Amino acid sequence: MSAYPFARRTLIGLALAGAALPIAASAQGPKPADLLGATGEAYFTDWLNDYYARALAGGTPKAVLDRELSGISPDPRVGLHDAGQPEFARPVSAYIQGVVSADRIAIGQKKRVSITQFPAIEARYGVPREILIGIWAMESGFGAQQGDMDIIRCLATLAALGRRRAWAEGELTAALKIIASGEASRAQLKGSWAGAMGQTQFIPSAFLSTAVDGDGDGKRDIWNSAPDALASAANLLDKGGWRRGEAWAREVILPRTFDYGLAEGPKELPGWWESKGARRADGQAWNKADADAPAQLLLPCGLNGPAFLIFQNHLAIRTYNNSVAYALGVGLLADRMAGGGPLKTPWPKETPLSLTDRMDAQTALQKLGFNPGQPDGVIGLGTRQSLRAWQKAKGLPADGYLSPDMIARLKAEVAGK
Repeated sequence: MSAYPFARRTLIGLALAGAALPIAASAQGPKPADLLGATGEAYFTDWLNDYYARALAGGTPKAVLDRELSGISPDPRVGLHDAGQPEFARPVSAYIQGVVSADRIAIGQKKRVSITQFPAIEARYGVPREILIGIWAMESGFGAQQGDMDIIRCLATLAALGRRRAWAEGELTAALKIIASGEASRAQLKGSWAGAMGQTQFIPSAFLSTAVDGDGDGKRDIWNSAPDALASAANLLDKGGWRRGEAWAREVILPRTFDYGLAEGPKELPGWWESKGARRADGQAWNKADADAPAQLLLPCGLNGPAFLIFQNHLAIRTYNNSVAYALGVGLLADRMAGGGPLKTPWPKETPLSLTDRMDAQTALQKLGFNPGQPDGVIGLGTRQSLRAWQKAKGLPADGYLSPDMIARLKAEVAGK
């Protein structure tokens, strides 16, 4: 075999097929649309030959590389997903109300008793079954929606696109290692466009390092065995810093005179937060495990929505998906499955913010000297901290919540300057 096992189609062949001639690759790599035609195939083949040589040198068996990469082509759906950003951001309140549903709670409560391996999983990893069921529900609808995309093809496409090349190549190599080991076949490696697979949606590297046998049959089958998938999720959370006996979060009630600028700031014991005016919404006393655990204040919808003291276990959930809304969804769903009631403070009705509005707010903060980072429309911690600083400077409640009113105020100030 030549040094370039995956040959490009010739220019003559392309012309006869009526395709456009390839153009030179840019420094940024191909755009997602480039992977739809001949130009994309040239990019893809160039990357594929380079990856093949490096993977072979790195120890991936030649037979596996030849079998699994032969005839592979980019999946245009992956490029569109990777480049896409919704025009309107879904508000946290709408997200939570959608995931913490009566149907999911009812199904989850049945799963609590039907899976006989839960006591052993809880004893080994210390993660309550309700948290694991919450993840299971969120990731795949209790195993019913695992995704049907070819993981090898998806990861190869992501690598060729180049935005996350190092990560995608690492995951592709891990997926090929799974196949080479015989633990799973190419046909079994089905999942999402981003490479997540199985009932609890593990990326290939996480499968290799963290998946475990939860049903005692000697195999790690996160696709067909719910106990394997749930035990693997528990192992991932354990490695992510899960602390036995501690809560993931507690809802609190804050006085209107509270210093909202403390949100997402200091990590202090619950007693310290009580000295600032916070009190548990359920009126109960703190148990010893929680009383001795540092907590951080979270205001997902600003001062008009529920407030939470979040503990280390909230952050452990975010090792699965580093999203505040995701961790809240898992935790609140788990609380309801365990018999807890709804929140004392209802979720407010929020207005979805357009991508333009979000970016305009970030640009305004930047121009006013409160740098949130490069405007990208993603309202993360940096944007919220910058907004809090601006709100505090204006004598406003510094809750860091970007509402249409805050956007209008920011734009007006920039226009005035």
